[in-house]
Amino acid sequence: MRRARELAAEAAGHDDVPVGAVVTDAAGTVIGEGRNLREATADPTAHAEVIALRAAAQAIGSWNLNGCTLVVTLEPCLMCAGAILQARVSRVVYGAWDDKAGAAGSVYDVLRDRRLPHRVEVVAGVEADEAAAQLRAFFDAQR
Repeated sequence: MRRARELAAEAAGHDDVPVGAVVTDAAGTVIGEGRNLREATADPTAHAEVIALRAAAQAIGSWNLNGCTLVVTLEPCLMCAGAILQARVSRVVYGAWDDKAGAAGSVYDVLRDRRLPHRVEVVAGVEADEAAAQLRAFFDAQR
């Protein structure tokens, strides 16, 4: 989570919402990382999770990230939850809850929906206070 928060700080430094993500393999080695790049790239899909998933898939040469863990500072949204499911990620660890758009337990629980063919283990609230403080500071500065 520490590296994900560092990436979130980089995003904030480039006027993007401070969200950072890393993907680790089954051994815990980081194989992909990303930060929000929506403002930098004018790409609405450039969320930290999507960037990290793409980097991980590139690193291992496969879209199938079964056995991998995604660590992200903010609860994934619906789009990112869909990408996580499509990538067959085994576990998601996140910091702050997203009470407006969260899709991993807050507003929706897509990652654990039994109607879908793949379910993800979810660990929520890891370093939540620190992650939430980054987001609060960013949005307070925007006002």
